[in-house]
Amino acid sequence: MRSTRRDFINKMLILAGYTISLSISKLSAANWLASDFRHQAINTTLAELFPDKTLQTSDKIHLKLPRTAENGSVVPITITSSIENIDTVYILSEKNPVPLIAKFSLNPDLETFIGARFKMKETCDVIVIVKAEEQYYQTRQKVKVTLGGCGG
Repeated sequence: MRSTRRDFINKMLILAGYTISLSISKLSAANWLASDFRHQAINTTLAELFPDKTLQTSDKIHLKLPRTAENGSVVPITITSSIENIDTVYILSEKNPVPLIAKFSLNPDLETFIGARFKMKETCDVIVIVKAEEQYYQTRQKVKVTLGGCGG
């Protein structure tokens, strides 16, 4: 099969179109993330993320966090839960400059297990909120930081 200059130009235009559409979608995703992850107080973050929602305290969310983090720049966390059909998990730190640490979207059919590491500015509560079937559940655990991680 013989390739012509016209075929080549046609393929290059298609490739350029795909590239432009990908860059536009990445830009819109970056703007969406910037609205959630910004400097503000924990109460403002909670009000914006969960307007008019009741956050029920639950003992079915299990956190594995150190009671004392020797280095605030690397705090490990493991989250498991026996709540059924979890589709979103939020991790927040009360006194971080940006309280929302992470937001995970999960397949509700799978068992919830998340392992991560994050930074903490100072001693405070780490809050984990899960969304399951339009209900919101939360749990908290205090972590003492001996050496700050967010610029400390």
